[in-house]
Amino acid sequence: MRTIIQRVSKAEVIVNQKVIGKIKQGFTLLLGIEEADTLEDLNWLVEKVCKLRIFSDENDKMNLNIKEAKGNILVISQFTLLAKTKKGNRPSYIKAAKPDHAQNLYEKFIDALFHQLDQPIQSGQFGAHMQITQTNDGPVTLFLDTKNKE
Repeated sequence: MRTIIQRVSKAEVIVNQKVIGKIKQGFTLLLGIEEADTLEDLNWLVEKVCKLRIFSDENDKMNLNIKEAKGNILVISQFTLLAKTKKGNRPSYIKAAKPDHAQNLYEKFIDALFHQLDQPIQSGQFGAHMQITQTNDGPVTLFLDTKNKE
């Protein structure tokens, strides 16, 4: 599993000209799922996302996690995070999970965030063409990969 975490002051996702997910301060998570991903990957990533201290405290130091900052989360499925670009100019998505496996883990990921944070999680629509509008805050952008836990 791979995710791009972007700290935002607001974000929304639109499908067919309708807003289906919207948050104020928090994270936009772009989530890529590969065929080899398991519940172990999912649990590690949820734990990491929830504990990252990248919100400012009263001294303007990045010391608060998403729950302490009372932030929200918008999760967007993004298979293109699994792109391989080594050969040629057309990305290969050979490692991306098949839709059934990916959608199952995507939904479990959202559910796990909900249970960890005890708050609703906003999301895009799996497999849909989406427009995402957001205001990056900082900007603060992180990349996490469960196969390369750095």
